Amino acid sequence: MKLLLPEDKKPVHVTTMPIRWGDMDALGHINNTVYFRYFEEARVRWLTEGGRSMVEGGEGPVVVNVFCNFFSQVEYPGDLLIRQYISNVGRSSCDVWMTMERTDEPGKVVADGGCTMVWVNYAAQKSVRLPEWVLEILNKTVPEGQPA
Repeated sequence: MKLLLPEDKKPVHVTTMPIRWGDMDALGHINNTVYFRYFEEARVRWLTEGGRSMVEGGEGPVVVNVFCNFFSQVEYPGDLLIRQYISNVGRSSCDVWMTMERTDEPGKVVADGGCTMVWVNYAAQKSVRLPEWVLEILNKTVPEGQPA
C-alpha cells in the first residue's frame, strides 16, 4: 500500500546529510530501516535549530505513527536532501511530511514519508499544548529549494 503526501502542506525545513557506508545492507544499498533514521535526524535538526532542546521541562515530541514509500535504491557514496513539510497543526500535534532525494540527482525523489508528531508530558504520558517556541518553528516557511 502506498500512502500519498497531501497537496496542501507547508515547507518548513530542508537539510542535507551524508550517506554513510555503514548504512548499506548486504545487497549494497541503504537498508530500509535507515530511511526512518534519516527522517528522524531531519526532524531533530529542524526542532533543535537555534540551540533549542527537544525535551524541555519534561515535555517533548513523540512520533505516534510513521510511514515511508521507497521509490528507488540509494547507494553509498553521496548526500541526501530531505525536505520537510507540515499540515494539520492542532493543539498538541501536527503531521510532518518528508521527501528524500540525492543531491547529485536533484528533483528525483527516492523516498517520501510522514508521521504524526504529538507533544507530550513524559511523566504524565499525556499530550500537552504545543509550546510557543514550537509554534514559532511551525509558523516559519522555508522556500522549497533552500536549506534552512
